[in-house]
Amino acid sequence: MGKKINLVTSLHTSTPRDYLARMVDDKVQCMLKAKQYAFDYWDGDRRFGYGGYRYIPGRWKPVAEQLIDLYGLTNQSKILDVGCGKAFLLHELKLLLPDLKVSGFDISEYALNDAKETVKDHLFIHKAQERYPWDDNHFDLVISLACLHNLEIFDLKVALAEIERVGRKKYIMLESYRNEQELFNLQCWALTCESFYSEQEWLWLYSQFGYTGDYEFIFFE
Repeated sequence: MGKKINLVTSLHTSTPRDYLARMVDDKVQCMLKAKQYAFDYWDGDRRFGYGGYRYIPGRWKPVAEQLIDLYGLTNQSKILDVGCGKAFLLHELKLLLPDLKVSGFDISEYALNDAKETVKDHLFIHKAQERYPWDDNHFDLVISLACLHNLEIFDLKVALAEIERVGRKKYIMLESYRNEQELFNLQCWALTCESFYSEQEWLWLYSQFGYTGDYEFIFFE
């Protein structure tokens, strides 16, 4: 197993959240709408998801810089983003390393269509739990941010195996909890999550499914 790192937590904790308000706001119907991963989820009302997931210049730059430093990325490197959404992080990486070979996929056609031109031609629709169209160790780094907790456990096993297979180095960030309050907050807030596991449970699953890369958890405090 790799190491626990901290790349995204500061961005996550900078956003205020009213957990109880979301739980009582017709949450089941909001979940169904969110799981379509279309306009409402990304750029519609906050009750359905992000409430407007737009590119903010420089927001993802610190994460991109840390990925470059931590994993020794260069203009000759190849990176894959599993569940890339609008691929703003890949865009920031390309701004720093213009010749970096990037690939990304997501199940949301709406999100991919809203990606930046720097990366749009390298993105496609694909499911994280289906075999990836690359040979073993094709990528220098495979990343996946806030995606895999949206899979049920049998699909999670496949996705982790594929990430392990195609990447020399790996980094995954997921939603989790460390105590009952954080579990409650996560259950209130999450609209698309299928796998509600504690930090210890995630680490056990990584071990059982053969994932050897680095990892990060975000918590809802």
